[in-house]
Amino acid sequence: MKSSRRKFLAQSATTAAALTIVPRSVLGGMGFVPPSDRVNIGFVGVGSQGFRVMLHFLQEPDVQAVAVCDVNRMSADHPQWDTHEFAKRVHTLLGVSSGWDWLSPDKPIQLTHTMTAPSGVSGRESSQKVVNAYYASKQRSGIYNGCAAFVDFRELLEKQNDLDAVVVGTPDHLHAAVSAAAMKKGKHVFCQKPLTHTIYEARRIAEIAKETGVATQIAVANQASEDTRELCEWIWAGAIGPVREVHNWSSRPFWPQAIDRPKETQPIPEGLDWDLWLGPSPQRPFNHIYLPFVWRGWYDFGCGSLGDMGSYSFDTIFRVLKLEAPVSVEASSSPRYDETFPLACMITYKFAARGDMPPVTFTWYDGGLKPPRPAELEPGRKFVGPGEEGDEGLLFVGDHGKILCGFNGAHPQLIPESKMKAFQPPPKTLPRSPGNEREWLNACKGSKEKPGGNFEFSGMVTETLLLGNLATRAGDFLTWDRPSMSSPNFAQAAKWARPDRRPGWEL
Repeated sequence: MKSSRRKFLAQSATTAAALTIVPRSVLGGMGFVPPSDRVNIGFVGVGSQGFRVMLHFLQEPDVQAVAVCDVNRMSADHPQWDTHEFAKRVHTLLGVSSGWDWLSPDKPIQLTHTMTAPSGVSGRESSQKVVNAYYASKQRSGIYNGCAAFVDFRELLEKQNDLDAVVVGTPDHLHAAVSAAAMKKGKHVFCQKPLTHTIYEARRIAEIAKETGVATQIAVANQASEDTRELCEWIWAGAIGPVREVHNWSSRPFWPQAIDRPKETQPIPEGLDWDLWLGPSPQRPFNHIYLPFVWRGWYDFGCGSLGDMGSYSFDTIFRVLKLEAPVSVEASSSPRYDETFPLACMITYKFAARGDMPPVTFTWYDGGLKPPRPAELEPGRKFVGPGEEGDEGLLFVGDHGKILCGFNGAHPQLIPESKMKAFQPPPKTLPRSPGNEREWLNACKGSKEKPGGNFEFSGMVTETLLLGNLATRAGDFLTWDRPSMSSPNFAQAAKWARPDRRPGWEL
């Protein structure tokens, strides 16, 4: 009986070993992510910046790009920030040294009368080719054709049944339309900055995000940075005393502004759906003066320097000073135009006291304007944010000192240098972030940790920076009633906060 029992146990162990289920992640080898753990993403808007963002997401092991969408089939008129930038990025992604040079023809594009950029190829077809080539490089067969391509984001949302999330990389005036449609379909959304084109859109997008409960995040990486957390800890610990002033300056724009609408109509380029590109904005004849990239300076399509760069710095400033809606805003500028932003402006916001923090005045400068040089800055030291390549920066002014930072809060430094050398930083008390994209991807996969740049928080920040654009258009002082999105002393502000939308583009 003992012999039979031993034999039975041995046989049972052999059978159990044969029936053991080995996880696919083990069989797949190091770095393998099973399909059930991946986030299936559709990339809507794959022009210059949308293309860059797509390449970045492709490197995340738990991302599966299932579709790309753009109203432009493919064209060679997208600005690159460096010679051969697009080709270099794709070569790095694929681990090859050639084969994609056609992405960077490098013919000069005249952005303004003083600035050119090398041209690059972008659009839905070129992006689809890159995605398929990337996944093909990981297949034994060397073949992959699983990435779909769409012209209309609404068709993508209807037909792509395996879609989990959407990354929005369109021009500003389409951010809200794409984000709202995706959230209403239960899709998670990662959106380029600025979050929206109008104040009403920012309000509505925040409401939809709250109603649907999907994971949302704005593409403002400094919200997840160590620098932003350090700034919060320093100022909350009283490093410079109560902060009463903030100054923030940008060298933008480097796209055309202060111009009138062209009188001539140009042929619509082959492969471009112009009506879809216009989206909710009023119909107008096509002209190359509007796209790509140069749309930022037009009221109907972009948000100017403030929307482009203020999205970064405002996020940091709001967190550090625990800001809410401003009580007033005032702007002055170079000559104003009917349809485009001026070349330079200065915008001053007033914020009420918050808890133990006093009222604060926050002034924005662009187009080469800057605040007065601080007396504490040593002679010979350039008045620019630490680590900045261009002439940009951020200055916090407290009762007991000043902090000079990079434009978005990077590399904070007390001035003068002697004060920084004697400074003992306070303990690190805030939780650190795994990164802006990673916060969102984790939330897409069920993490209870809400992304820091979620649309509810970013909606209020966006409302505030867009209010500055309203004041610039008005060229005046505005008091502001946030609940009604109106100014008691300037009736036109309500119309600009919620402009009419073309039929079929309602939110």
